[in-house]
Amino acid sequence: MIRCVLFLLVWQVSFFLNDIKAQDWANLSKYQKSNTELMQSDTNPIDAVFMGNSITEGWYALHPDFFSNHKFVGRGISGQTTPQMLLRFRQDVISLKPKRVFILAGTNDIAGNTGPMTLEQIRDNIWSMAQLAKTNGIEPVICSVLPAQTYPWRPEKQPDKDIPALNELLKALCKDHNYTYLDYFSAMDNGENGLSKDLAEDGVHPTEKGYLIMEAQVLKALKPLLSQEEK
Repeated sequence: MIRCVLFLLVWQVSFFLNDIKAQDWANLSKYQKSNTELMQSDTNPIDAVFMGNSITEGWYALHPDFFSNHKFVGRGISGQTTPQMLLRFRQDVISLKPKRVFILAGTNDIAGNTGPMTLEQIRDNIWSMAQLAKTNGIEPVICSVLPAQTYPWRPEKQPDKDIPALNELLKALCKDHNYTYLDYFSAMDNGENGLSKDLAEDGVHPTEKGYLIMEAQVLKALKPLLSQEEK
């Protein structure tokens, strides 16, 4: 009897917590306060917002100076997929009125974090974010998905095959619509469509050395964009 009551209690608490999470599936609340403060501040215009998942969130946590020194804003949320990012894109990017947005997304979709997704569906969600940005005067920079040979939390998946295929779709999208394509993959690949231990201890999330490579790629991609603004 006691076991039954305890089981029901645990089940009710779990259901309640999951229900709260389900009510904010895209985690719109995470950056609401920070967004409001930024919009109300008298700081200079934001140069770029970085939209992404745990890779972007961890980047800001490890190297906050890279963001503040360049007027960048990090809007990464761990575990997120492209449909979740698309839902929060208006409030977490467009409302901040940045000059550009770096979109790094797709690896969690391939992992199936929020259910099955085809590579074309992932590409189309990223495309929708880029279209929203363009419509609102924000220059989209679409980033390649980082290499990963396996996912520790989804060992049955094959990211070493799916990620390169998705990147080819994203590259073609950028070519067709004149978007900037930022190729992290080529700069970080260990030759087997993965990340070496010194760049990502778990094979997915970059180390400090990994983020330094990404930062160099960002600054390299920005040079032609900034020169165009000066003309």
